[in-house]
Amino acid sequence: MSIVEPHGSHAVPTPSESSDSSPSTQALEPHRVVVVDDHELLRTGTRRILEETSGFTVVGEAEDGEAALRVIADTEPDVVLVDIRLPTINGIDLARQIVAERPSMTVLILSAYDDEHYVRESLAAGVSGYLLKTMPSDELVRSIRDACDGTGLTGSPAAWRGEKAAESVSSDDSPRLTAREQEVVRLVARGMSNKAIAHQLGISPRTVEGHLNHVFDKLGTTSRTELVHFALANSLFAREQAQGPGAAQ
Repeated sequence: MSIVEPHGSHAVPTPSESSDSSPSTQALEPHRVVVVDDHELLRTGTRRILEETSGFTVVGEAEDGEAALRVIADTEPDVVLVDIRLPTINGIDLARQIVAERPSMTVLILSAYDDEHYVRESLAAGVSGYLLKTMPSDELVRSIRDACDGTGLTGSPAAWRGEKAAESVSSDDSPRLTAREQEVVRLVARGMSNKAIAHQLGISPRTVEGHLNHVFDKLGTTSRTELVHFALANSLFAREQAQGPGAAQ
């Protein structure tokens, strides 16, 4: 357990500084974040990513669930990033407790597992999003910022809980992906870049981009992050496999 003193350009203003600040200045105060992960290296890396980005300051860290509750009580952060597998209290139960006790706090799962069961359990616990550790740092930051702003994946907090996404795939007439499009989505979910996907599949980066644009159009998604959440939260892979391959590649 540790409480991090803000530093540099991300330091939280002192009471005297805050009292003299105009409302517009106060609105620009950084989001206060607590990072909960049992791996020190990952906590350090996440903190560094956030503190090198304007709009965030990490005010505390914890290596397990019980320590996290103490840090949160001491620091009252705006955002808590929670790993799935933690000692003493697992990440989903911890997230559920935080959401129940502090409903105004933004709680996000940050996991290495793109497992559908984990996604559904996390969303059922009331978290604002399920983020993958394999995400590029800029997408991670953007996703956290969107959650803090209440815009979520598609402009609605409800969508982060899987409500809107579930409705959009409830019909048998929902769009089907080709076998190659499914492959591309799976590799995106692993955090691979277009160039890496192209190398893996033996196609050009431009072709990968074309497949992604087709997938975005079919599913109504607008970013790689939204696509991954949509696919995992709605059993997209399992559904496509059950239906068989779509149109020719």
